Amino acid sequence: MKDKYILVTGGAGYIGSHTVVELLKAGYTPVIADDFRNSNKNVIDGIARITGKLPVYEEVDVTDNAALKVLFERYDFYGIIHFAAYKAVGESVADPLMYYRNNLLSLISCLELSEEFNVPNFVFSSSCTVYGAPDEVSVDENTPLKEANSPYGATKQMSERIIEDVHGSGSKTGFIALRYFNPVGAHPSSEIGELPIGKPNNLLPYVTQTGAGYLEQLTVNGNDYNTADGTCIRDYIHVVDLAKAHVKALNWLEKNPGRFEAVNVGTGIGSSVLEIVNTFERVSGIKLNWKFGPRRSGDVEKIYAKIGKSRDLLNWTAELSIEDAVRDAWNWEKKIRNV
Repeated sequence: MKDKYILVTGGAGYIGSHTVVELLKAGYTPVIADDFRNSNKNVIDGIARITGKLPVYEEVDVTDNAALKVLFERYDFYGIIHFAAYKAVGESVADPLMYYRNNLLSLISCLELSEEFNVPNFVFSSSCTVYGAPDEVSVDENTPLKEANSPYGATKQMSERIIEDVHGSGSKTGFIALRYFNPVGAHPSSEIGELPIGKPNNLLPYVTQTGAGYLEQLTVNGNDYNTADGTCIRDYIHVVDLAKAHVKALNWLEKNPGRFEAVNVGTGIGSSVLEIVNTFERVSGIKLNWKFGPRRSGDVEKIYAKIGKSRDLLNWTAELSIEDAVRDAWNWEKKIRNV
């Protein structure tokens, strides 16, 4: 069978690496494009240990159109899965220009080259932050998009608009924007997982690093939200489930060429920050050192997914639980910290 090369930008990152594993399992040939500014080359070996296959990777800055074009000339890409972007809400508030430059230019480079080389399938890594602070807690794909709460969220709104405009201009490429909720966990093999550089911006790696003694204390940002326990509510999805959704999206595009769809990818279940803390203590048997702190700029109070479209369109639903995610994240943390 002819290789179905899939360009995976940011493929050495957290979600990207797990998706590369699922692509290899499904018979595709992923080509990782990553400059490793927010990832580690050891991830490549981890993917190989899981799959028995050393993935193809190219060290390239995806915002560099000329450098990226070399890959399009080298490989006949059957699809693109575009992850390469900065992704921390708080950091985007502190340094918005860095986020606008990186997140928008990387997408535009991919789209320009996709059009030039007639790539038929394009899966975009979007986010539930496109909904802003919605009027309803549970959102579907028709929920009106409010003003983004952060520059990060704004880049995802803008990116979806850019893709929609390219599609509307007569592009022959099919597009799916997967609106992720909150990815958590690690591969159950403990060969790959979330590996933040510096202090984590996401909750669960901060929890596991505190549990491992690598960080002294977890600060829970805000205890006065209008929720049952006063802490923010999110829809936490296991990263392996999320990775499989990308393969399902690619499968759907193959059968429905030239379409554009936005699809929520979540569990449909909301969990509070304190529920995650309590789940960690139950799964690990460790009493976590934590305290309440002030609210964090850019955080939405509560949001979780309506998941009918992912089920009906992509034939995908989440299979793994919060307990699975916390257990796998903790096993990964213990491995990399030698706990």
